[in-house]
Amino acid sequence: MTTHKHVFRNRKERREWARRLQSEDPGLEVIHPHAAGIDVGNSMHYVAVRPDRDSDPVRRFECFTVDLHRLADWLQSCGVKTVAMQSTGVYWIPLYELLEERGLEVYLVNARHTKNLPGRKSDVQESQWLLKLHTYGLLNNSFQPVSEIRMLRTYWRQRGEHVRGAATCVQRMQKALTQMNVQLANVISDISGLTGQTIVRAIVAGKRDPRELAALSDPRVQASREEVAKSLEGTWRSELLFVLKQEVDMYDAYQERITECDQQLQKQLASLKGTVSVDPPKQKNKKPAKNAPRFNLGSELQRITGVDLTRIDGIDVMVAQTLVSEVGLDMSRWKTESHFASWLGLCPDNRISGDKVLSRGTRRVVNRAATALRQAANTLIRSRSYLGAQYRRLRTKLGAPKAITAMAHRLARLVYRMLKHGQAYADKGSQYYEERYRQQQIHLLRKRAAKFGLQIMEMRA
Repeated sequence: MTTHKHVFRNRKERREWARRLQSEDPGLEVIHPHAAGIDVGNSMHYVAVRPDRDSDPVRRFECFTVDLHRLADWLQSCGVKTVAMQSTGVYWIPLYELLEERGLEVYLVNARHTKNLPGRKSDVQESQWLLKLHTYGLLNNSFQPVSEIRMLRTYWRQRGEHVRGAATCVQRMQKALTQMNVQLANVISDISGLTGQTIVRAIVAGKRDPRELAALSDPRVQASREEVAKSLEGTWRSELLFVLKQEVDMYDAYQERITECDQQLQKQLASLKGTVSVDPPKQKNKKPAKNAPRFNLGSELQRITGVDLTRIDGIDVMVAQTLVSEVGLDMSRWKTESHFASWLGLCPDNRISGDKVLSRGTRRVVNRAATALRQAANTLIRSRSYLGAQYRRLRTKLGAPKAITAMAHRLARLVYRMLKHGQAYADKGSQYYEERYRQQQIHLLRKRAAKFGLQIMEMRA
């Protein structure tokens, strides 16, 4: 109170000060004068424009295609150039694509950013509120890749669904075998492999002799034929054999769908323009991923990106394809690599109030690219590379969850640099990292010793 009495001697002076502030700063600046707001719904869309553009500034349109074209025609007749809509379910996708084809700039807004104030319970008020916020530039546009990348993303996500469905069938096969006390999973590593599928399909075909079934195993299987035959003595219950047959058929159906997705994926990748001619990717001495596409995906990715993302330790062709399909090729959408890592949800998000840290951690986001980077970071535990040595040190110091997030952040920055600047990645090796870390620790010890007036003497051999 003493401060206010010292600054404002009376009410007249306070009113004069407020009047001067109002005259110097009359209000928010109009950023988008030709804006519109759309409240997206399942069956109806409510569209609001400025009152000076139409005598009926708020209109309702149904969600049929012909009505969406009427909506776009009305917006263009009103001189609208940019539109803000909320990302409600998947109802916004047809309208977003149509408006984008018409040449309108569409802002896809997170609904969480527009519902912080009370009121506006009706759809009409919601569309007007979106219009007001967008007019003054108070809404952030959510990231959406270009149309070609969205098509690639659709094929890749659908393929992922089929891969997960096939994995579920394998689990049910193993469950049926276990219920029949056929312990095949105890002698071979994976029943979805060559030996496992050969034996399972022979069981479905009617073979029951354990020795005949064991003779079908591949010579590379570590278990002996006697051990395999012993594991194949079961109860052979008819209802469980029926379940096993259905799961095998379902597994084959999923494999056919995966092959179809691979064909469409290859066509879509071939339609994308390449950046520059590059050398063929160097093959790593590592077994390809089990569910990798049945064509040379690495060469296609290197052709369209201009770099080989698989040179980064931990990133294989599956992770690289996920990143390209989710993020795209244009890194200029993010100002810096820090902005890119923040969008992925891999940056610290400390909550601070009153100069006190209330909570620590990263933002909770659902991002397939971030999930792929976390999976890639987790594979660095056995890598004899610079990144592998760094991950093992962080894992010892911070624990596995935080170390995975930190290394995923590191991988995101490397991917950003490679895609935006065309930089090639060269691994310096774990020995270089260990020596560099050792020199850092020696420098830190010298600095601490000098702080206490001590001197470190080096021992010569």
